[in-house]
Amino acid sequence: MHWNVGKVKITKIVELETVGSTRFILPLATNEEIRKLPWLIPHYATEEGRLKMSIHSLVVETPTRRIVVDTGLGNDKEGRNVPTWNNRTTPFLETMTAAGFPPDSIDTVLCTHLHVDHVGWNTKLSGGKWVPTFANARYVFGKTEYEHWRDHSDEPDKVAVFNDSVKPIVDAGKAELIASDARLCEEITLIPTPGHSPGHMSILIESDGEAGLLTGDVAHHPCQMAHLDWSSTADSDPAQSAETRRELFSRFADTPTLVIGGHFSAARIRRDGDAFKFIVHA
Repeated sequence: MHWNVGKVKITKIVELETVGSTRFILPLATNEEIRKLPWLIPHYATEEGRLKMSIHSLVVETPTRRIVVDTGLGNDKEGRNVPTWNNRTTPFLETMTAAGFPPDSIDTVLCTHLHVDHVGWNTKLSGGKWVPTFANARYVFGKTEYEHWRDHSDEPDKVAVFNDSVKPIVDAGKAELIASDARLCEEITLIPTPGHSPGHMSILIESDGEAGLLTGDVAHHPCQMAHLDWSSTADSDPAQSAETRRELFSRFADTPTLVIGGHFSAARIRRDGDAFKFIVHA
């Protein structure tokens, strides 16, 4: 699945897809409440009101760069709180290669934030050591985000993620720490969107008069556009995450902006009273 924003092409590489069993992440998104939002069906929810979500990477091709945005769960990782996220053996890299993106062809890895399901393929296990998966890439981390997890990864699962998927990149000299509002290249600017995590960043793509927004985990699902206060259980600051959603979607609701989430596919948003909704599935 891919989309174009001017001269920029965005391709989704799926690692894991789920239907339902998402109440642990969005407890207010009951089946009954989701059925009240018929515009979600069938692309983002089932007729029964079960949410459709995925864990995926986005390959962003500009005229000069080949960028992977977020890197999913990864293989062979341990210490995760979700049992099925441990010791995975999936053909994700083979899927990337078959789609035309062998790991060695990637020149930049950009993480919107450093949670477990966005950094896993930063590294792979080789000879008993964690090494950068994308050997020719610079890994771009938000400075605020990196320093937070470097200094506050106290819980065992956070320690595991930092030690196997973030620290090896820094130790290999591959990491570049940047401001949350930095300009990555001519077509790509970062937007600070804290709340889900302290240094979370979204990605604005502008090319040939068109715009696209990669939201990361500002919203885990489009239902949060209709209910801005439905914060995720994974949000570090639920009140701030709700305010970030309001500010970000307000900024782009009146322009023809393609929106792609960290766990959902693309569409365009428009205002719907005090909330927003997706109106065109892409």
